[in-house]
Amino acid sequence: MSHPDPRQAPGLLVDALRNFSNLMQIELQLAKAEISQNISRAGTGIAFFVIAGILALTALNVLAAALVAYIAASGISAGMAALIVGGIILLIAAGLFFAGKARISASALEPSRTINNIQRDVSAVKGATNV
Repeated sequence: MSHPDPRQAPGLLVDALRNFSNLMQIELQLAKAEISQNISRAGTGIAFFVIAGILALTALNVLAAALVAYIAASGISAGMAALIVGGIILLIAAGLFFAGKARISASALEPSRTINNIQRDVSAVKGATNV
């Protein structure tokens, strides 16, 4: 069995550092791409919040009109119909609100693939160096 030539150690060290530098650059590019994707996802969540707010305001207007119509007419048909419509719009707004909230949660925005790759890289380096 032949032993490695100690004179090759500096070259091996330079190669290892170059490979490590390339790996870190690739990981940085992956992190940037993942964060960009998560920002886009957050934008969708914010759009859901805005739509939910608009629908909630519409529902409040309809519910207010329904209450006015119900009291004014003292009948059940026009007021009750407006209450039903307002209630349905409010349920839709609530659904959009919670969908938007789920898209903006902290766990949905973290760059999990990058974190996993870095942990795997650290484990591989530790295994290669027998630390």
